[in-house]
Amino acid sequence: AAKDGGLGLGSTSAEPQNPHPATAEPQSPYGPRKDGPLWPQRADVKMSEALRVLDEGVHPLVIHSSQILAVALLITAAINHFPKITLPNLLVLWRSLQIDVVYAFALTLGGLLLLAYYTLRRAAPVYLVDFETWQVAKGEDDKSLHATEAFFRETVSKCGEFDPASVEFQMKLFALNQISEQCYFPPGIRGYKKDEVPFDFSMAAARAEFEMVIFSTVDALLAKTGVKPKDIDILVVNCSLFNPTPSLAAIVINHYGMKDSVQSYSLGGMGCSAGIVAVHLAKDLLQVYRGKRALVISTENITQNFYRGNEKSMLISNTLFRMGGAAVLLSGKAADRRTAKYRLLHTVRTHKGAVGDAYRCVFQEEDKDGNVGVRLQKNVMQCAGEAMKTNISVLAPLILPVSEQLRFLLNFVARKWLRLKGYKAYVPDFTTAVEHFCIHTGGRSVLDALQANLSLSDWHLEPSRYSLWRWGNVSSASVWYEMDWLEKSGRIKRGDRIWQIGFGSGFKCNSAVWVALRNVPLGELN
Repeated sequence: AAKDGGLGLGSTSAEPQNPHPATAEPQSPYGPRKDGPLWPQRADVKMSEALRVLDEGVHPLVIHSSQILAVALLITAAINHFPKITLPNLLVLWRSLQIDVVYAFALTLGGLLLLAYYTLRRAAPVYLVDFETWQVAKGEDDKSLHATEAFFRETVSKCGEFDPASVEFQMKLFALNQISEQCYFPPGIRGYKKDEVPFDFSMAAARAEFEMVIFSTVDALLAKTGVKPKDIDILVVNCSLFNPTPSLAAIVINHYGMKDSVQSYSLGGMGCSAGIVAVHLAKDLLQVYRGKRALVISTENITQNFYRGNEKSMLISNTLFRMGGAAVLLSGKAADRRTAKYRLLHTVRTHKGAVGDAYRCVFQEEDKDGNVGVRLQKNVMQCAGEAMKTNISVLAPLILPVSEQLRFLLNFVARKWLRLKGYKAYVPDFTTAVEHFCIHTGGRSVLDALQANLSLSDWHLEPSRYSLWRWGNVSSASVWYEMDWLEKSGRIKRGDRIWQIGFGSGFKCNSAVWVALRNVPLGELN
């Protein structure tokens, strides 16, 4: 694997054979491995054994401290008083008991009602049965939609929409993004030929792009799970920039002939983090309507959102976004626990829309010439950092082991309360709580910043970097392409936890944490 230029990073002393040897095409821009296999052994992930033992021992004690204290008090009282109880005392106590049938029945009924209340109030588990991402099969890809550098250069330079400075700027970004030429543009853009075939930005072309991506993806998911369209009780579709009437959810319902009682939701304008928002909504619905199934569809539509102006802050999206989509089957059915791949542990949503700079850092509007596009402000990375800081402050106590929380607390006390010099802010080691990370593929700079801020290794960022290179920025579906890469790489083992992190306009940072219910075998990488 080291010689063939795999995308994996990290090293091990004993190198297993790479089950998917690298081929001549395509070559990753991240260069060949210096050493180590494409998929390192799990020992490569930094996780102190002593820390594991401490976590496994201390964490339950803290969680159940009140129950442990109550039991300890009862045992102490029993030890102190039981030897003083004699047989005559027990006989007197027995004779003094006046058992009232009505009282006993009322007490039993009250206990049953309390048990029923607890059962109903307890959050029902949500299972991820399976998911599917849109991928053109190798044997069916005629390359007619490939977003090649040659096509992009010819298009932006000859279409007459851009001045020379904008053409040069876009080509520079196109190269810096380091995205594979096997990614896809929609037919309305990719079919352009000067003086022969014009751009097609029509509503029909946009619907055709949605149907091309979603119908084949949902077909593959239903075939894989054996679930019929009429078995779907809840449908959630998210697409930020294309929201026709009837809705995208209605298009899916009409195509598959879903039942009349299906609860459908179309989420629009929520940016690249909307995939996790959709999962969160489906989770809430499944916990209210028990024993149902939910289909979550995440995609973005490029056809009508190719910017044709000359403002640099609005040209970035032309070079970064590509076609993509994902379909996810969630279930609240206990019977689906046997076949499900994952269980949802936590979802945390953070919205910084009340802050003016965060609200406008990703903004769809017209430029001075009336061309509609999405403007990315220079402070977008700062806004993302603030949103993630808030999101982590809520999520960390839910997932971090006690040892890491204590380290963070002691560091905070030393710096803020005791004002001791020489103490840097302690960044918790999230690899002690999560084995795998699926970070939204917003771009190389986003991944670089998150890797540095969370102190993650190259191994942990490999799913995100590979997905950005192979598929481009596919918006809200990106976390599922990363999950797909983890599965097909054979990294997912039973009990592993996966943290999906999404960023989007608003500004939002959303997280979802899953736990694997079984080992996922190696698959074939596309």
